[in-house]
Amino acid sequence: MLLFDIAAGWIFAGLALWIAISGLDDLILDIAAFHRWCTRRTRPSTRAALLRLDPPPRIAILVPCWHESDVIAQMLEHNLSVIDYAHYDFFVGAYPNDPATLFAVQAVQAKRTRVHLAVCPHDGPTNKADCLNWTMQHLMLHEETARRRFDIVVVHDAEDMIHPSELRWLAAEMQDAEMVQVPVIALPTPFMNLTHGVYCDEFAETQAKDLPTRIYLGGFLPSCGVGTGLTREMIERIAETGENQIFQPGSLTEDYELGRRVQELGGRQRMLPVRWERGRLMATREYFPREFWPAVKQRTRWITGIALQSWEMNGWRGNWVRRYWWWRDRKGLLGNPLTAVCNLCFFAGLIGWQTPVHHMPGSSRSLIAVGFFLQMYRMVIRIGYSARIYGLWFALGAPLRVLWGNAINLLATARAVHQFIRAKRRGEPLRWVKTAHAYPSRAALTLHKRPLGEILADIGYVTRDQVRRALQVKPADIPLGEYLVRQGRLTSEQRWSALSMQQGSEIGQHSTVTQG
Repeated sequence: MLLFDIAAGWIFAGLALWIAISGLDDLILDIAAFHRWCTRRTRPSTRAALLRLDPPPRIAILVPCWHESDVIAQMLEHNLSVIDYAHYDFFVGAYPNDPATLFAVQAVQAKRTRVHLAVCPHDGPTNKADCLNWTMQHLMLHEETARRRFDIVVVHDAEDMIHPSELRWLAAEMQDAEMVQVPVIALPTPFMNLTHGVYCDEFAETQAKDLPTRIYLGGFLPSCGVGTGLTREMIERIAETGENQIFQPGSLTEDYELGRRVQELGGRQRMLPVRWERGRLMATREYFPREFWPAVKQRTRWITGIALQSWEMNGWRGNWVRRYWWWRDRKGLLGNPLTAVCNLCFFAGLIGWQTPVHHMPGSSRSLIAVGFFLQMYRMVIRIGYSARIYGLWFALGAPLRVLWGNAINLLATARAVHQFIRAKRRGEPLRWVKTAHAYPSRAALTLHKRPLGEILADIGYVTRDQVRRALQVKPADIPLGEYLVRQGRLTSEQRWSALSMQQGSEIGQHSTVTQG
């Protein structure tokens, strides 16, 4: 028993040292974030900046798909109905052996001229980067046919809810940056949905603090995989240095590698702030996995790509700033298992196991005190960022979700290491790991609809002045569309066409519609 206590004492000493080192590492980021906040400069209005662009840039949205028939049509219809920008098109990549997704995209393409299907020349799945590269080739072929060039390319996934002002925001900000990342924030779910809650907490903090501070300290900005905008000039520079491959097909996390390549080519990178505008969060919103094993599966891919494949491809090269970020991005390989051991010790203490403190090295007791303080401080920070997005009641569940997230990360790390080693031994490529996606209900989507007046003005049926005057004088119980029809400013066909765009679906003239 004495030997066990001595061994346990030294294990505790090692754990205390790790917690202190990792906690101080996180504290450095918090101090830098606070300094950035104190010295920040107010940027001019993006809308005012956009007005100076003549003509406004054309934007292409790339959406890679593999078995996304359940969500892709709804994603396209919804975003086409809410995006407040006139010069954009969707290019949706799919595989010939995925007929359900092909059919879903073709159904939307048949009635929406902004949607273009890009079929890969081979069966899938390969990986997301490969699908994106072929989608980009289709985009360039479209340019040759239409004789119109796209100035900005934005990447999105099949489950994304794009903010109505995102493209305007990107068009304005990318006047002086080659890569701009829009915040990505998880949609809210019930308090007891622990798995999805882990994503809510983590993304609320990383998008608002970690990524902007990373750029502030000189690190490269890893793309989030969605809501990432690139200038056409930067895409061409990447293609020239990467054998015409914009997205790196050898990596499961091509978004992470994309950010690295942009910085190495001298591209300016910017992370847009997480903020509220007219009661809406300026961010790309989506559902992440809401069940335990799908979350493990997704994080296995993240750890494989960011920690293992990146280590294999890039090593630890670069100056000390780059090496520091390599360390932060890869420390989970060690930290996730050690954190799980700490959690087990915590639960063992709850059921009565006495920690062998008297068998620890003397300095370890101080380390334990420092580590405990840093962990409590970290939890307060996490609760604060989560509360900013989801409210205090939801945020108070962060301590429980941290424990749940630690279990997910432990299993994901073990699977990532196992699959990576197995693939290397067998000489097999690492395939696209499919994550099941969900899209918000129709009731939830209604909250993001654009006002009918904006749609009518954008497509030229009426002027903005006519909309404003009509809203001022029309009776409160008469919808705007009906009032404009009665005044002879709008035809019934035009009204129903605009309502169809607002709803993201085809609306018959005998349907019951309250909007407009």
